[in-house]
Amino acid sequence: MEFSCIQTNGITLHVGTAGKQDGPLAVLLHGFPELWYSWREQIDTLVEQGYRVVVPDQRGYNKSDKPLGEQAYVLDQLRDDVIGLIESFGHEKAVVIGHDWGGVVAWHLAGTRSEWVEKLVILNSPHPAVLKDTMKRKPVQFLKSLYVFFFQIPKLPEWLLQKNQFKRLKKALLSTSRPYAFTEKDLELYEEAWSRPGSLTAMINWYRALKAKQKQEDSPVITVPVQIIWGIQDTFLSLAIAEENEKQCSNVSTVLVDATHWVHIEQPKLVNNHMTTFLKGKNTVLNT
Repeated sequence: MEFSCIQTNGITLHVGTAGKQDGPLAVLLHGFPELWYSWREQIDTLVEQGYRVVVPDQRGYNKSDKPLGEQAYVLDQLRDDVIGLIESFGHEKAVVIGHDWGGVVAWHLAGTRSEWVEKLVILNSPHPAVLKDTMKRKPVQFLKSLYVFFFQIPKLPEWLLQKNQFKRLKKALLSTSRPYAFTEKDLELYEEAWSRPGSLTAMINWYRALKAKQKQEDSPVITVPVQIIWGIQDTFLSLAIAEENEKQCSNVSTVLVDATHWVHIEQPKLVNNHMTTFLKGKNTVLNT
């Protein structure tokens, strides 16, 4: 891995890269409350497949810029960060892989600026048009999403999460994952990232931006090839989300995996096999 700081969309992102410089581009987008390190089990596999792998700390996270205010974290801004990254590496499009909030950004990119996306891989992440609707229709998803409402409270979430060396945030990772998913070393790296000035507020602002005023756009059917890989024991997202995600795509396959929300960490070999098979395949995939 090599690390650098890249200017994009008016901010600077801390970015890890690996693989051949002339290889096709794969951009991997992490979610909350992680950083580029979330993809530690996927990077080598993609490099072996010939990809130039790009793993940013998304805005607000770890060593990347942390612009102030909720409006700085609306989906259009997060999407344009990724477009700027693709441009900065001299490419016109990329394979985009996203988990959790990274998947939401990837969905939005593919839905509104599809010309930048070669193929899309989504791991346990709701399409932007799906989550709100599913919360209304499925009480189980409403209950799973209560933490989103808690994050709307000013200052209190930051105060609670950072107490006792981020004990609650670490517990959230450990209690929603398999026992082997996060090691002490992993948690130390995460704590270091969370401890950076402004990080926690910036990370939570991704959730607060859900209520920020932004231009409303229709969500067109996503036409690029999509592979959904879904851990069925997800504490935060019901299986109904995965089913509804499919309805947003014209060209999609879904793989259900015995894992929690952290599917790419718990089942890396299985996830990597499905991912690379999809990426090596033709641009037309079957609905499954």
